[in-house]
Amino acid sequence: MPRRKTPPEREIPPDTRYGDRMITQFIGSLLKDGKKSTSERILYTALDIIEKKTGQPGIDVFHKAMNNVKPVLEVKSRRVGGATYQVPVEVRADRRVALAIRWLISYSRGRGEHTMAERLAAEFIAAANNEGTSIKKKEDTHKMAEANKAFAHFRW
Repeated sequence: MPRRKTPPEREIPPDTRYGDRMITQFIGSLLKDGKKSTSERILYTALDIIEKKTGQPGIDVFHKAMNNVKPVLEVKSRRVGGATYQVPVEVRADRRVALAIRWLISYSRGRGEHTMAERLAAEFIAAANNEGTSIKKKEDTHKMAEANKAFAHFRW
């Protein structure tokens, strides 16, 4: 990391099918071994599965799921005089999106459906309906922050 200037934030290009930057970011996070075309195929197939199952546009369900999973608060460890406190802090907008993407991908990988596209589609549908493991993770994060509200004055 540079000592003097913070590097400029990179411009994320919109994806080819929907023209959406968040889809591009999701595809990049879904990557394994640099196989971008595979991760694109998985995500687009998942969005097609969502359209068949729910009858709603897949991109709308995707955005609703992302908004439902984004955390508002999280805890950060802060060492004060020999003791470590879990201090609740607000999550920055870019980190909020990154955490939502990470949770959706990791919990869909742990699901029982056959293909990754089916797993992603099921996780998106569950998250859009405010249920599923990624929503539980968000709620646990918020509960942790709420429980440690007493240490909020250690915020820096």
